[in-house]
Amino acid sequence: MSLIVDSFGRKVEYLRLSVTDRCDFRCVYCMTENPCFLPREHVLHLEELAWIAQAFTELGVTKIRLTGGEPLVRTDCDQLVSLLGKLPGLNDLSMTTNGSRLSKFAKPMRDAGLKRLNISLDTLNPELFTQLTRNGKLERVIEGIDAAIAAGFERIKINAVILKEQNDHEVLDLVDFCRERGLDIAFIEEMPLGEMDERKRARHCSSDEVKSIIDTRYPLQLSNKRTGGPARYYTMADSHIHIGFISPHSHNFCHECNRVRVTVEGQLLLCLGNEHAIDLKSIVREYPGDIERLKAAILAGINLKPKQHYFDNNEVQILRFMNATGG
Repeated sequence: MSLIVDSFGRKVEYLRLSVTDRCDFRCVYCMTENPCFLPREHVLHLEELAWIAQAFTELGVTKIRLTGGEPLVRTDCDQLVSLLGKLPGLNDLSMTTNGSRLSKFAKPMRDAGLKRLNISLDTLNPELFTQLTRNGKLERVIEGIDAAIAAGFERIKINAVILKEQNDHEVLDLVDFCRERGLDIAFIEEMPLGEMDERKRARHCSSDEVKSIIDTRYPLQLSNKRTGGPARYYTMADSHIHIGFISPHSHNFCHECNRVRVTVEGQLLLCLGNEHAIDLKSIVREYPGDIERLKAAILAGINLKPKQHYFDNNEVQILRFMNATGG
């Protein structure tokens, strides 16, 4: 049972741990075209990441998801997976990836102890894919997805951010892609992080709009599936896959939030929608080996976790980009 309980009685059992702010893509909803990455000395070392993860598991966290940036650009990521996979009480170790390096790393990561994957895929059109990612190659991601299937992960989920007049016409194509491969899929509303302008506000596509598109071909039925994350899942009568919707704008999921994030800079983020943070890196580096001090800081910091976020598509409240936040 988790010892991390916020002031609203919510138990934190889920940690999203960012291992890098770097990425081989430059996705339009995640970062600027010419991002400024952290200096190496500001980034948590392998042992520091593992130590923070250990502190959380000793406090009752049972689920850790590795995020980025793109986790697989970090050359020691497999070593981190091996270390975390040995933590007592950790039942679910997963990763969010853009898939570009999975053809090489899917099997080694599975062998190291990674159990599940979320893979980002917003379009099946090669030209649009390169446009949305600013430099990515669709065929590499498809190859990576197929390599992950062959590696035997327990569950693979596709994440898709739908933007009006860009890829909203591909919603059904993405559903069919997942049906053919037996993959779950989650459609995610774009979050107002970083720089916003009128063009970005106009491209917002709500979960209800995406669901209406799917219902025209595949009537959706609400599922009782829960993963510990924010998605609401649905099923189709003729398929075993699940379709999820993550809706930070239109359907607030804060009342059951059971997760926190640690950035690669060692900042404990209590909520994606505000700037409250606790500096864990300073404790890790000033008091190496003192895990009780680290756990005390986590427990004290949890009181800053707000009741809910307030995303306003007309106003940017969070200036950091997703690659600096951790997915």
